[in-house]
Amino acid sequence: MTTTLEPQQGGEVDESAESCPPVLDIVVPVYNEEAGLETAVERLRDHLSTHVPYDSRVTIADNASTDETLAIARRLASQYDDVRVVQLSKKGRGGALNRVWRTSDAEIVAYCDVDLSTDLNALMPLIAPLVSGHSDIAIGTRLSRSSRVVRGPKREMISRCYNLMLRTTMRAHFSDAQCGFKAMRTDVARRILPYVEDTGWFFDTELLVLAERIGLRIAEVPVDWTDDPDSSVDIVATAVADLCGCARVAWAFARGTLPIAELRATLGRDCRPGPPVDGVPHGMVGQVVRFCAVGVASTVAYAVLYLLLHSILGAQAANFVALALTAIANTAVNRRFTFGVRGSERALRDQLVGLCVFGFGWAVTAVALVCLHNFAPDAGRVAELVVLVVANLVATATRFVGLRTLFSTRAGSSEGESE
Repeated sequence: MTTTLEPQQGGEVDESAESCPPVLDIVVPVYNEEAGLETAVERLRDHLSTHVPYDSRVTIADNASTDETLAIARRLASQYDDVRVVQLSKKGRGGALNRVWRTSDAEIVAYCDVDLSTDLNALMPLIAPLVSGHSDIAIGTRLSRSSRVVRGPKREMISRCYNLMLRTTMRAHFSDAQCGFKAMRTDVARRILPYVEDTGWFFDTELLVLAERIGLRIAEVPVDWTDDPDSSVDIVATAVADLCGCARVAWAFARGTLPIAELRATLGRDCRPGPPVDGVPHGMVGQVVRFCAVGVASTVAYAVLYLLLHSILGAQAANFVALALTAIANTAVNRRFTFGVRGSERALRDQLVGLCVFGFGWAVTAVALVCLHNFAPDAGRVAELVVLVVANLVATATRFVGLRTLFSTRAGSSEGESE
């Protein structure tokens, strides 16, 4: 039986009921893929019928194609009972997956790219932990030692750098966010996908970061993967969009606008990492990286404020005001972003401690200014700013130790209670 879906007002789809919903619904998002769509669907159907012992369905999610893709998809859907079509009026792979996964009647939803770069022999290992209930989400990874990957050095470097950034700045524990081979339990998809905003390529990353924060279990499957030389993905534009997405998600976590605690209480599992290695504080590397990122932004803000205030207040007063304003913001951001402390409990006390740390930094920079003016009375604003930045770097190590001592003992419990 063929089922054709069309989007309705409000983002819902009109789906004709099937007598027996499939266990697996594997989505193939497409945009102007008239050349390879039929071959991909035939290969996928053949693999499902031969190697997957569950009722399965292929859903072609057309992202507003302007060529013959939709016509080919509809022909395939009319030809095969286990193929259906979803037509979307807007482009965006993430938006297509969000729509189809949330409205699917299958127990498990998955997706693969139309180029079938991932060897389909990994499909059963991908869905097995979901069928058994062991995991909530399963992802293919090209970065495992047992994976076999054929692609150029440029894409390899970009992929590894991106996933390293996620591990350090977003505290992610999954190894490969971008592999186009993922699956999840549909009941979980319906609960968390309304909070995933991205409709493009960052969709995968946002979903996985959110899933980890609420305590879902993510299974990783090494895959064999061959790069498609005809891929139309714009690497630079995608990288920029991913970085913007990371900033947006980090800001959402920092503001506490997502119902992390509620989702963790109803969906999460106890999947915190094991005990730290002896002699290495847990999370130290990630904290240092995040602290440095906040420090760079804080230093730039301080420099701008100092230069703007210098002509009005003079060197020492401008230094004090610029440091005080950036210190308040620095403490607030480090509290949430670097050390993972959420909620308003003891926030005022934390700011007071942060101001004490600021006092030390101000003393160091004030003394540095006095010394500069004694040894070089004619020093200009640029020279003053250079000396102040160097002095701030000296105070930064003390600031990190102080804030880590203040926050690290509360980060674990706060994440679970107040996020």
